[in-house]
Amino acid sequence: MTADRRQGSDSPAVRTEAVEALLVERGLVQSAAVDALVERYEQDIGPLRGARVVAEAWTDPAFRARLLEDGMPAIRELGFGDNTDSHVARLVVKENTESVHNLVVCTLCSCYPWAVLGLPPAWYKSPAYRSRAVREPRLLLAELGLDLEPEVELRVWDSSAEVRYMVLPRRPEGTGGLDVEELTARVTRDSMIGVERL
Repeated sequence: MTADRRQGSDSPAVRTEAVEALLVERGLVQSAAVDALVERYEQDIGPLRGARVVAEAWTDPAFRARLLEDGMPAIRELGFGDNTDSHVARLVVKENTESVHNLVVCTLCSCYPWAVLGLPPAWYKSPAYRSRAVREPRLLLAELGLDLEPEVELRVWDSSAEVRYMVLPRRPEGTGGLDVEELTARVTRDSMIGVERL
């Protein structure tokens, strides 16, 4: 067995790195530019779409009702959910309340609502997160910095190729006077996965 085979050279991550290395070597791209683009999609573009969806739901009760009834048509109203998620049959949005907290995972791989959350974080795809989210979700959340009160019911939603989940976090107290743009800036990607409260 070659060293490459032992390290999993057939894995998508290794192949991606090899393609990037070739492009950099030939002067077609710079590593910093690739890193910046990935970070932009992971941290900014995607999560900002979801944050806008959340802010709209917080400020427009009719939109919130449509979002909770069927997520894909609702997010399309805002111009999101185009062909980037055309293979997804359904987007289900679960609302956090005072008594219920929702957590999203994909136990089989890393199914994720790209159209509204951008690229999934590395930890979301990790075997540790995927298994512990269903086996010991409260302990996992505590380790991530979210200690749920014992009386709060924790519901774990397992995404699949057919159904993707997104959390509608609770609106933070003291934000009644903020407009959609200001509220959008308050929403985080992690709150829409359910590993953080706002």
